Amino acid sequence: MLKRILLLLAMLAVTTTASAFSLTDSKGKVHTLESYKGKWVLVNFWATWCPPCLDEIPALSALHDKYKNSRLEVIGIAMEYQNPKQVLDFADSMFISYPIVLGNSKIAAQFGPLQGLPTTYLYNPEGKLVAYQVGGITQQAVESYINSKSTVKK
Repeated sequence: MLKRILLLLAMLAVTTTASAFSLTDSKGKVHTLESYKGKWVLVNFWATWCPPCLDEIPALSALHDKYKNSRLEVIGIAMEYQNPKQVLDFADSMFISYPIVLGNSKIAAQFGPLQGLPTTYLYNPEGKLVAYQVGGITQQAVESYINSKSTVKK
């Protein structure tokens, strides 16, 4: 499974410069790609009704908790919801520790068309989109990918 995910990440790898996204999370903090220069940035689109999305939440929280002060920022963008309060209550019940953005088509357009949920975009410390994944991810797959691309292992 891990090899399959890494292979998919490698196959989907791109080297284009990312658009300068600007996201405001549920607590009012603005997140921009530029503000995270020097760190990996993982942006994950998800929905409360999506089983693979829910399966990867613990891995995303673990990544955020482990690396938020050093090498990786995780941002979740909730899509296809009726009530913002319901999303935020759900995030609290799932113990999501990373910032949550209440997404919409305008926010999603900053990244490109969503082909499904979950969808994850990974930007390197130079701000380039280096991989994306349609479907679930694991903590181990993300760490392995980052470690394989990093000159300094942490």
